[in-house]
Amino acid sequence: MADLTPQDMAAKLLASGFERNCPSVAALSDPIADTPMVVTLDQLRPYDHDPRVTRNPAYEDIKASIRERGLDAPPAITRRPGEPHYIIRNGGNTRLAILRELWSETKDEQFFRIPCLFRPWPQRGEVVMLTGHLAENELRGGLSFIERALGVEKAREFYEQESGQALSQSELARRLTADGFPLPQSHISRMQDAVHYLLPAIPTLLYGGLGRHQVERLAVLRKACERTWERRALGCNLSVDFATLFQDVLSQFDTQPDNFSPQRVQDELVGQMAELLGVDYDTLSLEIDDSESRQRALTSDPAPLQAARPAVPAGSSAEPPRPPSPPSPPTGPSVQSSEPGAGQAAQADSTPAASDKGMQQDDGLRDERLQGHIVSPAPTTERLQSIQRMVADQMGDKLPDFEVDALRAIPVQAGGLYPISDVWYIEPGLDVPDRLRVHIAQFAREIAEEADVAGQVEPSEGGIGFVCVAPPAVRALPPFARAVLTLLHALCAAPQPATGLDGARLADDLAALLHGGGTYPRLSDAGLVKLFRLLRLARRLLNLETGAASSNPGHGA
Repeated sequence: MADLTPQDMAAKLLASGFERNCPSVAALSDPIADTPMVVTLDQLRPYDHDPRVTRNPAYEDIKASIRERGLDAPPAITRRPGEPHYIIRNGGNTRLAILRELWSETKDEQFFRIPCLFRPWPQRGEVVMLTGHLAENELRGGLSFIERALGVEKAREFYEQESGQALSQSELARRLTADGFPLPQSHISRMQDAVHYLLPAIPTLLYGGLGRHQVERLAVLRKACERTWERRALGCNLSVDFATLFQDVLSQFDTQPDNFSPQRVQDELVGQMAELLGVDYDTLSLEIDDSESRQRALTSDPAPLQAARPAVPAGSSAEPPRPPSPPSPPTGPSVQSSEPGAGQAAQADSTPAASDKGMQQDDGLRDERLQGHIVSPAPTTERLQSIQRMVADQMGDKLPDFEVDALRAIPVQAGGLYPISDVWYIEPGLDVPDRLRVHIAQFAREIAEEADVAGQVEPSEGGIGFVCVAPPAVRALPPFARAVLTLLHALCAAPQPATGLDGARLADDLAALLHGGGTYPRLSDAGLVKLFRLLRLARRLLNLETGAASSNPGHGA
C-alpha cells in the first residue's frame, strides 16, 4: 500500500462522516413469553370484535372501585403481528373505557399508565381471542342474549376460515366447548334464528335485554306462521311474501322489553295473514296454535319430571338411595310436614350423639354409592364449571348434578323376582359370589321366558351361575327362541360341545335380537334391562373370583 501524502491525509480527515444506508429499526419485536409491561392509554385499543356492544350493567360499580382503589386486576394485552397498537386479550374492554373516562376527568397519571401482562398473539389468533372474550364477559357481568348470539356467529365465521369449510351447529357447539365456552346445539339454533330473522326487525328490543325464552317463542311463532302461509298461499297471487310480512309486523313492536308482549305480535301477525289470505281469523289462529305447539314440542328441551318417585317393590334387590338431605321420618301415620314438630325436636335433642353417628354412617354409604357410579373420571376445571354455571343462568337452564342424578333411584324394571331399580349399583349385601350367581341365574331364566325356553336354563354353582341345556330337537325351535338360547349359552361360557346350538349363527342374529329389524320379534325393553343387569353382575362376579376387584364394586368393575 502506497504511503499517504499530507494532502491525502488532510482530505480523509476533512471528509464527511459515515452515513446510514440500512433500514432503521422502528421498534423492538414483541416478547415471545408472558411479560409484565407498562403501556399508556394511547398505546392500547379495545378488542374490535368484543361481543359486548351495550353498556356493562355493573359499569358504575366498576368505575367507583377503580377510582377509589385503582386497577386491582390489570387486563391482559396482546398485539396482532405487524400492528402498532396493543389490544385487550380477553376481557377488560369495560375497564379500559373506564380508565379513559377517569383520565379525562382527573388527569391522574395512575389512570394513564397501566401495568399489564403482555401475552404473545395466539397461534389460532382470532378464534382464541373471541372465545376468551365470550367466556370472560360471562364471568364478569354477563351478556345479553343477542350479544352472545352475535359473538357465537362471529366465532362461527372464524372457525370456518380456520377449517376452510362450513360448520354444522353440532360441530360449532363441539368447537366452542373445546375452546372453553360450552354451549348446547339447541341454544345455537335459537341464536341463529335471532340473528337472521329477529335482529333486523327489533334491534332496540334485543339490545334492551330480551331474554332467551321470549326469543324462542318468537322463533317458534315465525316457523309456525311460515308453514301455514306456505300451505295456504299455494295458487294465490299475493303482493307480499311471508318474510317481508313478518319483518313489517315485528318492527312495529321494537320497544323496550318491559313493554313487549309476544301475544300482541301473534295477534297482529295472524290478523294481517288472515286478511291477505282471505281466511277467517279464528280458523287461522287455531291452525297456527296447533302448529306452534307441535314445533315447541320438537324444539324445546325436555322438562325434568317432578312426579313422585315410584316405590320399589318389597322384594327389590336394590334399596332406594338416600336423598341428599332427607328429613327425619315421623313415627306416626300422619303426613310428613315441612318442619319437624316439637316431639321430633325433643327426640333429636335427647339423642344427639346417636343422630350424628347415624348421619355420618349414612353419609359414608352415600359417598360409597356415589363412587360406585363413577366408571371413569371426567376431566374438568373450576374455570370451566364457572363458565358453565354462568351460561346456564343466562339461558335459564339447570346444570346436571351428578351427585343427585347418579343416586336417584328410578325403577327401570319393576317385574320379576328381583326388580331392578339401578342397573349399575351393586348393594354390599349382594356383593358376594354365591348371591351374585343366584341373581344372574334368575335374570337368565326370566330372559329365556320371553322365548318360552326357560326350562333350558339351569342354575349352576360354577361359572357365572347358570348353564343352557338345548332340547333334542333344537333345530325345530322358533328362530327367536333359538337366538335367545344361543345368546345365553354364549354368555354363560360353559363348554358344551354337544348342545346343538350354532354359536356362529349368533353373529347374524344378534342385531335383530337386540334392536329389531329381523324376521322375529326383538327382546323386550324389560328383557334388555335384565340383560344389562346380568352383564353387570357377571363382570363383578368374575372380578371377585380373580381377585381383580377393589373394595368398591363401582371402580372399573
